[in-house]
Amino acid sequence: MRLRADIFVAAYLRRCAANHVPAVLRRRGSEEAGAIYVSVDRPDGTAALFAPAADAASKDPAVERVWRRAHREEWIPSGRLSERMSREIAIDPDLWWVEVEDSAAGHGLDLADE
Repeated sequence: MRLRADIFVAAYLRRCAANHVPAVLRRRGSEEAGAIYVSVDRPDGTAALFAPAADAASKDPAVERVWRRAHREEWIPSGRLSERMSREIAIDPDLWWVEVEDSAAGHGLDLADE
């Protein structure tokens, strides 16, 4: 059984804090089942957006969720990311948005094979 979105986000934010990775909740969504998006911001004004993978189920039972990059480029301008999230929120007002600063510790997401 999958963790509720609010529990997953709270645990993710605590894990980021424990690893000294600055992270904030930009948007609170539906507690039970809102989609979760994670943006990773860099000091140079670029960012990456990670969304739930199409087959969000992992082959590894220890992995709760699997993520995919939501754009082709490795990094995009932060303004473009904000525009994308505005469109996503218009489509799904129940989504969650977590913003993480890029750091040596990484973002801690399990990425789908691309």
